[in-house]
Amino acid sequence: MIMPTTKRSWRDALVIYFQAPVLSMLFLGFSAGLPFLLVFSTLSAWLRSDGIEVAAIGFFAWIGILYSIKFIWAPVVDRLALPLLTRTFGQRRGWMLLAQAMIAAGLVGLASVEPQQNLVLVAILALLVAFGSATQDIAIDAFRIESAPDDFQAAMASTYIIGYRGGLLAAGAGALYMAAWFSWQAAYLCMALLVGVGVVTVLL
Repeated sequence: MIMPTTKRSWRDALVIYFQAPVLSMLFLGFSAGLPFLLVFSTLSAWLRSDGIEVAAIGFFAWIGILYSIKFIWAPVVDRLALPLLTRTFGQRRGWMLLAQAMIAAGLVGLASVEPQQNLVLVAILALLVAFGSATQDIAIDAFRIESAPDDFQAAMASTYIIGYRGGLLAAGAGALYMAAWFSWQAAYLCMALLVGVGVVTVLL
């Protein structure tokens, strides 16, 4: 039997986007979208500008496999309690903070390395960023489902996507603009600071 849908006014439909759980997904979406290009096209642009061989740059595409196989450690994120973080912030927020710390540490590390001198370390740090990013995705997805009733889910998904696109824009055009005016190191340090958007959202 098909249940009738509840009619809502335009005002009711818009007000939901200003609720705290929905707004939080906007900033968490930004935090999720930020690292993605920093280990792909933006990093590739940096490596090309430093004269790294195309074959070596192509190898970095394998980093993307972490996003495809995150289901492997998703049960760990779902069930394993982090000793201090879970007790203080809860299961989902604790894992988000850990993932954001990994992302920020990886980006700061990348900003401190010269690719021409230590390409292997660049690859390791990029893997750390990608692993932290994929882990954050797992925790955010679970948090979105558990933190609000069904009536909020569509709006939360929408604001998450908007935030995610904003993160991609910052990590793409924003980072390239900063690199052109300052340096790649400054651009990646700035991106590491922007990880704080997600951290503050989790802490609030």
